[in-house]
Amino acid sequence: MRSAGTLALLGALAYGVTALVAAPVSAQPQGVATASPDSGPAGSTFTVSWTGVYLDPDCSNSTVQILWDGGRVIGSGKHAGRGTGSGTATVPSDAGVGVHRVTARPQCAATSNPTDNFTVTARPTTTTTPPPVTTTTAPPVTTTTATRPTTTTTRPTTTTTTTTTTTTTDSSAPTTTGTTTPFDGDGALTLDKDNIQPGDPLTATGTGCDPGSPVRLSSLGEAVGAAKADGSGTFSTRVEFTTIQPGRHVIRADCGVVLVGSVDVALTSSTGGTTSTLVILVFFLLVGAIMVRRQFAGLFTKRT
Repeated sequence: MRSAGTLALLGALAYGVTALVAAPVSAQPQGVATASPDSGPAGSTFTVSWTGVYLDPDCSNSTVQILWDGGRVIGSGKHAGRGTGSGTATVPSDAGVGVHRVTARPQCAATSNPTDNFTVTARPTTTTTPPPVTTTTAPPVTTTTATRPTTTTTRPTTTTTTTTTTTTTDSSAPTTTGTTTPFDGDGALTLDKDNIQPGDPLTATGTGCDPGSPVRLSSLGEAVGAAKADGSGTFSTRVEFTTIQPGRHVIRADCGVVLVGSVDVALTSSTGGTTSTLVILVFFLLVGAIMVRRQFAGLFTKRT
């Protein structure tokens, strides 16, 4: 009886061991992997967590690799115990847009490797709007050129009568304002008299000078006057000769440009010459009258 019972127990144990050995893999516990986030563009980072993953009792390495589409290692993590753990992975830069498989694979697992899906999305397109271009148009520059009119003055003919050493100027000749042609074609020097005698006042007026410039008047190298041009380039000043000789005197006005004028100088006035002539005539008339009177007085005495 004991032998038969023992044999029956041994047979039951042998059947149980055979049943465990013959049990299919699908009957073993299955792990679960979860990707977070489960989508993103190439190069993005995500986390893989797992549960129900048990290591081989004889394995001392708790590292869990994260695989991309079952082949490329894209990250790793550590097994935390009791079938759980997590790791970090990066989407390959050359991953195509669409659904891919990520797998948590322990170095020595007693269970199957859990997997999850990760969707690769297209990178967002960034459009940069350039700043508006502002165009500024400069207004046209208008240049106005002023042309000075040219003044031409014709001098009247002056007649001079000379008696012995006395120079007489015909008083019937009209007195006019003498204007010369400007030295450099821009401006004019005007004298208020064409003919003067020593001591007579003479005024010079000029135009065309540099505005505000000093004016220096000279004749034969000697200074005969000075002034300052106004804002329009005009000046007026008195001409004073230090030493004067008869004849024509050229006057230069230097005021940024050079203006030239001339004046005639006579040593004896027409009035003085006429007076001297009258005195000589009166003298001869008186002498003649005295001689005539004496002749009549002699005749009257003889008749008596």
